[in-house]
Amino acid sequence: MTKEQVAKKIYELSHITGEFKLRSGQISNEYFDKYLFEANPEVLGEIAKIMSDLIPEGVDVIAGLEMGGIPVVTAISMNTGMPAAFVRKKAKEYGTCKLAEGADVEGKKVLIIEDVVTTGGAIINGVRELRKRGAIVDSVLCVIQRADKATEILAAEDLKLIPAFTMDYIKAQVGE
Repeated sequence: MTKEQVAKKIYELSHITGEFKLRSGQISNEYFDKYLFEANPEVLGEIAKIMSDLIPEGVDVIAGLEMGGIPVVTAISMNTGMPAAFVRKKAKEYGTCKLAEGADVEGKKVLIIEDVVTTGGAIINGVRELRKRGAIVDSVLCVIQRADKATEILAAEDLKLIPAFTMDYIKAQVGE
């Protein structure tokens, strides 16, 4: 599939309208239900191929944020052979008590993988915790950048946002 075809499939599978409260607290009349495209193996595989080509040089580990980033990071890991980490919203309070499961992140250059980014609040929280644990994090790769302001917000945390798609790009592919 071409990037344009993948964008159309994402829209067809996951774009819904109504009234939705976003994680940022904002209210929107449209929403990308990311789990609908993440649950489609063909589309998720194509997304992983596109995102794999956007990984910056020197990355040691790719890390998906709970929960939407987990299927995406897994697909990218399978496509690239790169080790993956799965980052919880907060460290487990039992067993190993880890924040990041899977690949070790301490002292490693880690690329955050996320699905949809509006303001980056969950990313900032995750990155701060990973940095406390010795991870070197300077970039975030997402499937969809929903709002332009996310670039500036993440830049204030010394993070470069790399979107595979923007909401405007996806909508343009379907003539919206």
